[in-house]
Amino acid sequence: MATLGNPGNTIAMIQKYQFVFQKKFGQNFLIDTHVLEKIIRAAEITDQDCVLEIGPGIGTMTQYLAEHARHVVAVEIDANLIPILGETLAEYSNITVLNQDILKTDIQELVNTYNEGRPIKVTANLPYYITTPIIMGLFESQVPIDNITIMVQKEVAERMQAGPGSKDYGALSLAVQYYAEPYLVANVPPNCFIPRPGVGSAVIRLTRHKEPPVKTSDETLMFRLIRASFNQRRKTLQNGLNNSPEIPYTKEQILEAIESLGLPATVRGEALTLEQFAKLADKLVGIKQ
Repeated sequence: MATLGNPGNTIAMIQKYQFVFQKKFGQNFLIDTHVLEKIIRAAEITDQDCVLEIGPGIGTMTQYLAEHARHVVAVEIDANLIPILGETLAEYSNITVLNQDILKTDIQELVNTYNEGRPIKVTANLPYYITTPIIMGLFESQVPIDNITIMVQKEVAERMQAGPGSKDYGALSLAVQYYAEPYLVANVPPNCFIPRPGVGSAVIRLTRHKEPPVKTSDETLMFRLIRASFNQRRKTLQNGLNNSPEIPYTKEQILEAIESLGLPATVRGEALTLEQFAKLADKLVGIKQ
């Protein structure tokens, strides 16, 4: 059985099936065994684990996952890849391949079917345009997940782990850190893929918090505040919130809440920690009452 981490084997498989890369699916196949091993190690995959792989491509990482995990559920949107996966994964009896769109897949049902409702591990090599919807969808759905270990565009990985005051800090940083502990595993240059992407990539592991690191009486409002403050990031927090149709408070109420946290009226959203956004939501809920 040809190992697909080898570039020659990957090229041969692509040519055999005359596979055409689909730009709309952001397809770049990994051809570096060292990176594959780092992903397996970082995700801490054992023979007890059920792994959900999003976008297996031609099965490069899937082969590695199957060697280590109890079961792998690989969800692939591109129907043209299904016959290739049938060949590259033929030797493995612990893989289920589903030709579905992950954003429309009932992941809780997969967890119940293949892992008796216990937490799963998620791996993926994600295209840039769909990274945030997939990750946030996994977290917000409250599906039981141990960790998500994914290949993403390098700048997206940097945003996920950025802290207050840095240029990379934003709504994605806060959302990810509310749900998980981010850890940058490795930077991955373009020459590790076929075809080569135009940007650098990185592997990041997001370990799910058992409990959110901050408490708020209104999680929905907190995330609205976060989004509104970064939608107009150059404006003060007060003006950013006041300009947002999602925030149902007057400018005076917003200022009162900001100043009650000991923050100046001129503060920008990018200066606030996750805990301060949680407290701001609580203050505004209190004002409304």
